[in-house]
Amino acid sequence: MTGRLTRREVGISCGLLFASGGAVVSAAAPDVAAVRTQLLLDAEPAGALSLAAAKEKLTTKPQPVVIAGRIGAKGIDPFLEGKASFSLVEIPADDHASKPGHDADDCPFCKKRNAKSPLAAVQFLGADGKPIPLDARKLFGVAKGSDVVIRGTAIFDPNLGIPVLQVTADGIHVRKPAK
Repeated sequence: MTGRLTRREVGISCGLLFASGGAVVSAAAPDVAAVRTQLLLDAEPAGALSLAAAKEKLTTKPQPVVIAGRIGAKGIDPFLEGKASFSLVEIPADDHASKPGHDADDCPFCKKRNAKSPLAAVQFLGADGKPIPLDARKLFGVAKGSDVVIRGTAIFDPNLGIPVLQVTADGIHVRKPAK
């Protein structure tokens, strides 16, 4: 990771713009199957932290991290169209959020709990240091509300206007929904 977001960038993007850094794969006409094979993890990485726990451990220097979160963005679209990027919110500890049709953006209990919880801005970068130009929904088969475990490096800058972990990912495990 080579830089940090300014307060202005975070305000404009609501945490969905990302710090630049590390290489993953070439961004020139990427092969979807090859990128998916390289980044999609069959097994969940051990030691996944919640976003709040990761926030407490991270600094402004990039550190290895494994985090678990739910794809979401506190009322806005968590995806950047055409980019291997998305935002994460905390996975609720209770089971009311797992009921069919539940939408955390419309739930007063979830809104209150998430008001001060951190977001994670996750990106997968190409060799050029830019987000891979493949939509994360198609690349990983994820949607808003999908629970994922991300492996990569991250920073947290407490001086930003909103609490956001800036994550450059090198692996993703998509958790299967409970039946």
